[in-house]
Amino acid sequence: MTNTQLQQRPRPAVDARSLWTGGVATAVVAALVAVVGVLIVRGVFGLPVMAPGNADYVGAVGLAVFAAVGGLLATALAHVLLLLAPRPMAFFGWIVGLVTLAFAIWPSTVSAGVAGHFLNAVLYVVLGVAIGTLVSRTAGQAVRPR
Repeated sequence: MTNTQLQQRPRPAVDARSLWTGGVATAVVAALVAVVGVLIVRGVFGLPVMAPGNADYVGAVGLAVFAAVGGLLATALAHVLLLLAPRPMAFFGWIVGLVTLAFAIWPSTVSAGVAGHFLNAVLYVVLGVAIGTLVSRTAGQAVRPR
């Protein structure tokens, strides 16, 4: 296909209601993953869960709210990319993957011991994978051919 043919091809329609319903469901799942993660890290292993962005410790509710907001932000990102970007889900995957990696590395920048670093990193990777896969799947279902 030539560049002109690619530009003239109609973009698929995005079913916003479907996308955002899935995004809200993703936020709920992410919040529950966060609560379970805090229960495991703090309750089973007796280690603190570190809040993103500072060296303070966070509870289950705080991390659940953070994860839910992350799910909604990922949905907003997917929606914008679906409307504007070429190969939107490729960009979405890279963005979510790099944000997840940043959160996984971040616990190593504060003093919490090796076990604390590892378990916090695992928790943030699980959150990122849950959000990324659920929003990606929802976005794939929300695209309709014109």
